[in-house]
Amino acid sequence: MNIAQLKQNLDNNPKLKKCLYRFIMHPVKTRPNWWIRLFMFTYIKRGKKSIIYKSVRKDIPPFNHFEIGDYSVIEDYSCINNAVGDLIIGSHCRIGLHNTIIGPVIIGNHVHIAQNVVISGLNHNYQDTDLFISEQGVSTKKIVIDDDVWIGANSTILAGSMIGKHCVIAAGSVVNGTIPSYCVCAGVPARIIKKYDFDKKEWISCK
Repeated sequence: MNIAQLKQNLDNNPKLKKCLYRFIMHPVKTRPNWWIRLFMFTYIKRGKKSIIYKSVRKDIPPFNHFEIGDYSVIEDYSCINNAVGDLIIGSHCRIGLHNTIIGPVIIGNHVHIAQNVVISGLNHNYQDTDLFISEQGVSTKKIVIDDDVWIGANSTILAGSMIGKHCVIAAGSVVNGTIPSYCVCAGVPARIIKKYDFDKKEWISCK
């Protein structure tokens, strides 16, 4: 039985799914229980020479996919979380200090992310005013960051966003949508301020 079939069977048996989830995840800390974290090395996929510093908070349960490619680094005091969606980090990437990455997120190769960046494919549901927001569950939209992207410090990448190749996201920006390849973006919300003109072979201001 593969993972997809197992998930389908659990979806058809809510009581068993709830019990299994409780066995894996701590109900208050919302992270894998310590006995699950003991075996994390058996189910996460790490590329050659990849580094995840000891201070990184690894909220990585086994029921979703986590992968980090060759020669990639996750710096100190970051948090990586695949509890609500797969988290894939390519090769030759650097995830900076104090980053938070919550799946579903796909990050390409040669992506550099500076300090204090939040990349979250998760949103809390809030529509029912008779319930606490904390009781309404979450929704997810996958974030895709293509190859050769630089994301500046203190930026936020919101659920459902897509960033194309060779883009620069200026420090402090909030990305909420699609950024085409070969662009420089800045602001809240992030807007294109430069793009590369292949005919003229130069960067053109869009201000």
